[in-house]
Amino acid sequence: MTFSDYFIDIALIALVVLQVRGRRLTLHSLLLPVALSSWAAITYLHGIPTAGNDLVLVVLGAGLGITLGALAGFFTNVTVGADGHPFAKAGALAAILWVAGVGTRLAFQLYVSHGGASAIARFSASHSITSVEAWVAALILMAVGEALTRNAVVAFRGYQLAPMHFLGQTGMIDAGDRAY
Repeated sequence: MTFSDYFIDIALIALVVLQVRGRRLTLHSLLLPVALSSWAAITYLHGIPTAGNDLVLVVLGAGLGITLGALAGFFTNVTVGADGHPFAKAGALAAILWVAGVGTRLAFQLYVSHGGASAIARFSASHSITSVEAWVAALILMAVGEALTRNAVVAFRGYQLAPMHFLGQTGMIDAGDRAY
């Protein structure tokens, strides 16, 4: 694993602190996890293999990410603040689900990097997984699916509660009463 691999994984885990503390729903707060996982996808995803059971592994990884993201979004408390803007605060279960997804990917990478590669190769051979790229695609799409789905659920819920204030879109300049 490279320094950037560790950095991205640790940054995604650290985002749970911001989620548990709670924060106003802004474009930045919604796009940061998506940007981090998208950067990883652009950097490491070189295609989606379809030979053998490669595609099955990729679909399972993406499906797991989407499921974890949806559940984390559902278990995030979305309210309207005193200023009328939506506010999101992850509950304990949402934080556990987020860390489980990111932590599982980090643990898998550490396992492969520190002696587990031969065990993964044996597992892959016995289950007709034909390439390392299948594992990469499954893990990357799991991360992207988790980030996108969680934030889509939270954003939808925030918009439902405060459509006029969603992401600061009030039709007014926030610092004053002048219309755009």
